[in-house]
Formats: sequence, structure tokens, C-alpha cells
Amino acid sequence: MATSTYKQTGALLAASGICTFRVWAPFREKLALLLPESNATYAMERDGEGYWEVQIPGIGAGTLYQFVLDNDLQRPDPASRWQPQGVHGPSAVTDPAGFSFTDAQWKGMDTADMILYELHIGTFTPEGTIDALTTRLPWLQELGITAIEIMPVAQFPGNRNWGYDGVFPYALQNTYGNINDLKKLVNAAHKLGMAVILDVVYNHQGPEGNYLGDYGPYFTDKYHTPWGKAINFDDACCDPVRAFYIQNALMWLDEFHIDGLRLDAVHAYWDSSALHFTQELAAAVQELEMRTGRKKTLIGEIDLNNPRYITPIPNGGYGLDAQWVDEFHHALHSCLTGEQQGYYEDFGDLALLAKSYADAYVYTGQYSVHRKRKFGVKPDQHAYTRFVTFIQNHDQIGNRMLGERLGVLLPFEAQKLSAAALLLSPFVPLLFMGEEYGEKNPFPFFCSFEDADLVQAVREGRKREFAAFHLNGEAQDPQAEEVFASAKLSWQTQAGEHAALLALYQFLINLRKTHAALRNRQRSNTKVHAPVNNAVLVIERRSPGKEALLLLLNFSKTEQAWHPPSAIKLRKLFDSAGEQWNGPGALAPDEAATGGTMSIQPLSAVVYEMI
Repeated sequence: MATSTYKQTGALLAASGICTFRVWAPFREKLALLLPESNATYAMERDGEGYWEVQIPGIGAGTLYQFVLDNDLQRPDPASRWQPQGVHGPSAVTDPAGFSFTDAQWKGMDTADMILYELHIGTFTPEGTIDALTTRLPWLQELGITAIEIMPVAQFPGNRNWGYDGVFPYALQNTYGNINDLKKLVNAAHKLGMAVILDVVYNHQGPEGNYLGDYGPYFTDKYHTPWGKAINFDDACCDPVRAFYIQNALMWLDEFHIDGLRLDAVHAYWDSSALHFTQELAAAVQELEMRTGRKKTLIGEIDLNNPRYITPIPNGGYGLDAQWVDEFHHALHSCLTGEQQGYYEDFGDLALLAKSYADAYVYTGQYSVHRKRKFGVKPDQHAYTRFVTFIQNHDQIGNRMLGERLGVLLPFEAQKLSAAALLLSPFVPLLFMGEEYGEKNPFPFFCSFEDADLVQAVREGRKREFAAFHLNGEAQDPQAEEVFASAKLSWQTQAGEHAALLALYQFLINLRKTHAALRNRQRSNTKVHAPVNNAVLVIERRSPGKEALLLLLNFSKTEQAWHPPSAIKLRKLFDSAGEQWNGPGALAPDEAATGGTMSIQPLSAVVYEMI
């Protein structure tokens, strides 16, 4: 594998106290290591591939260092593991052997068994730290979550950011905690039977504190991304760049025992190489799986309805385990809210949500009004377990001018319906923190850049972005500290609708785990009927020889009549309109025989066992 031919970079501390400092800078004439605390400078030697190296004895964890480029620029390490003074300060040595894991029995988790919970460390708890998150893991376990998905933790400018403006891929954000804190979190999660997925950004680097270009051609002008320069995956000198990011992935998965990575915007990995970067990364991760005997998962965010990314490598694909499917969210959101501006203009018809249940993708070759072209192909060779769906996530909330969640946008009955629509689906479900109890605090975009010109550019950019949704009013200032504070979870879970919704989520997750028909994700065992009166979705979920379930989802704001098919008997397992869920009271009968008509409450979900 190509990754093995390239040297690991950074400050590599051995147990002997000897530290190897290595950095790739192919076009620099001279490099030196500076230890600012002792004001000592050490010349570095260059090899034929452009890597510079020096070994220094007596180095301990926490030692500050910088590289001096051509007797001029003092820069932090591109592969820094710790930036204690922020993105512009010196790097610091870390000790990878400073924590002992106790999870030897943990072998990872298949995607099919994941009930994902996306969270942002800075807003999940009042403290906004990894340690505080660790104390909440038992609460998530009780809810039924089997895997947490952490938004990016790579060092970013300032002390608050979504994480997608990180500029040190190897360094843990210094305001969240230290590397041992993260290892403790993973160790604790595994002890509770929970996997940990980490969101990583390999399509761009943030704008402030981004010193990669001072070292070498980490970026290319061949392509452009919405967020800045494209990573150099296929231009001259790209091989060490590819290795830099692949080694980063392996660091998180191996040293930190993290179970998988959520790859941000894989469609922006611009690469025309015969060996696509995604495939090279997937192959390297598969090698790690074989070496460690632990399952590792790669989940791509991909704005392309192209199943090649999730097709196994031997079958000509890129080898990802699963992908996010925005279209399920878009179809459901537009049906429940009536919104059809921006990218929602392609949705709004219940038949499109039915198509998502059947095909995962909504657009599989038909014309897209929003994209103004035909879009997508059918992924019918792939099991539903390769698709991660959601009713909310950081993007879909934060893309709104005010960052409103469904807890604000939808009435209570519709919130319960949307929960059922997700958790009873054949896909891998992802919850966004707080949705399980109807969190009403927003999740707007926030940042804390220090460059005044950049701050103004970000403000203006957000205004332009919201103009595409034809929204009136003034976009929030993402730089304002109160905007960040508003995104903190309230944790109002104890009373009224909040408590009822939390209990409903817990019930549905348990239903999903304990019923064979809901655990069977083969395409042949899910049948999606045409919508009834453009109001009710009827879905059959089966596990042959064991169980057959019937799901009735009424997306209408009015009571609907439904005629059960002949030759079956029905026994009700769940009704979101029930009084135990703070509903108006169920209309659908507890049992139904052949023929007849039943009534279904507006904005409700009913589950029947077919007997």
C-alpha cells in the first residue's frame, strides 16, 4: 500500500525520551528545529523525498517547538499533536503512550448495529469539554444510543467553532481537553458497549492559522471548493499530501481506538487519479482492521447520488462502509414543514419520501429542478445498512438563518411522527443532540476568528448563503459569543412534552433493537406502498419466518381513513397519538381483522404486527 512508503511526520516521542522531529517541505533550502523555552536551535537534514528530520534526546511531553523555514519563517508543525497557545503559537510534544486502554475485548461495531448520535463537544454540556461529555455517556446508553458521532475536534482558531475550520488535523482542540481525555472517553464508551465515530475534514483546511502552504504544495489551484483551496490529491507532489491525511486517519483509528470516521464532503475530494484518494484511504483502513482485529468504519458525506463510493473495492468501488443521505431528510422535512425554498424545491411530494424509503436516494436519474439537470443513479445493489439517514443534523439546522431545530419548527405530534419515520426506517439512524427531547435552543453557525477581514467576510458570506433561501431579516453574527451560548443544550428533559418525547425515542429505539423485522435491512424485505391520498405512507417490514410489521405514517394534518388489506390480522404495537405519549388519543384500533376501515390521527405513526 502506498501509505507505507511515506514517512510519518510530526514530533514522534519514543519511550527513551528521544524525539524524532520530521516534516515535509520539499522546496525549502533550509529547515531548523527551534525549542523556544531554551532558545535552542537544531539544524535538520533533508532526504531525497523532501522530508526534513532531526532527533533530540531528553524531550518530554509538553515541550514546545517550532520549525524555522529558510532562516526566516517560524511556523508550528503541520502534524502538530497539540497547540496549547492556539493556532498561531508553537506546537507541543505529546506522549502517545501516556494512557493505558482497558478495552482489549472490544472488537468494534458493524454499521448495521449503530444508532448514531451526533454531538458537538462545545455545546453538548455546559462545560463544553471532553470530560463533561464522558460523564453523560451512561445517559446516552440508557436512551439506547450505540454510537456517538463527534463533530470535528481538530485545532481551530479561537475557542468556539463548529470544527470545520480546523487547521491542524492531528491536534485536538485545546479548549476541549487533552489527548488522554479523548482516550478516556473512547475507553469509557467501549466499556458501555458504545462505538465512537469522529468527524474529520479532508476536503479543505480552515482559513486562519493555515500554514500548510508555507511548507509545500498541500493545496492545488486545479480545483476550487466553497471553503477555500482544494487539497492536492492529484497534482504534482501529491503523494506525501495523500499520505499526510491517510496517516491522520490511521492515528485516530489506531492510537485513539476510535471506531470510525465520518468523512466531511467526500464529493469535494477532487482527484482524477487512477487510484482515488477515497479508495486508498479505505484500503489503508482495511489493512488496519486486519492488523488489529477490530472493525473500523468509514462513513462519507457525499452530495452525489453515486453508489461507487460505497461499493466494495473488489467490485470497482471506493470501499466506504456507508454514506449520509441528505435526500431522506429533505423529503421528510419538506413534507412536514411545507418548505420548498432553496434545495427543498426538489421535494414536497410524499411520493418522493416513499421513493427514499424504497431506494435510499430520491433522485436516481430524473431531472432535478434545483440542480437543473438529471441527477443520480439507483443504488439497488446495496443494503439499507449502507445509508445513514436523519431528520436533523448540524448542517440542516445551521443552514437556517436562525438555526431553528424541529422542536421549534414542528408541532409536538409532528415531532413524534418524524422520530418514528426515522427510527422505524430500514436505514442506519442518526440523531442530532437534543432532538430526543425536543430541544428548542437553536444550533446556528458560530466561530471566533481573530482576523478582522476574515470575520467580515464570514458575516457577508452567511448573508449571501441565506439569500438563496429567499429569507427576510438579518443573519445572526456567527462571531458573537451570545450566538455560541444560545447553541448550548438546555437539557430540559424532565417534564411535559420533553419527557414524553424522550420516552417515545427510548421506546422506538428499543422496538428497533428487539423486533426481527426492524433489524432486517435487506431490500427484498421492505415493501413501500404508494402513498394513500398523498397523506399516508404504508411500509411493510419483514423478517421471513419470524415477523412481519406494518408501519402507517400519516403526514396529513387531518384524520385519515385506511383500509387494511384482506387476509391479515393486525395487533398494534405502537401509536404516537396515544395518551402515554402526551397525544390526543389513539383512533386506530388495538386489533384489526380482515377488511373494514380504520382511522388514523393527524401527524401520527402506528405500528402493527401482522399475524
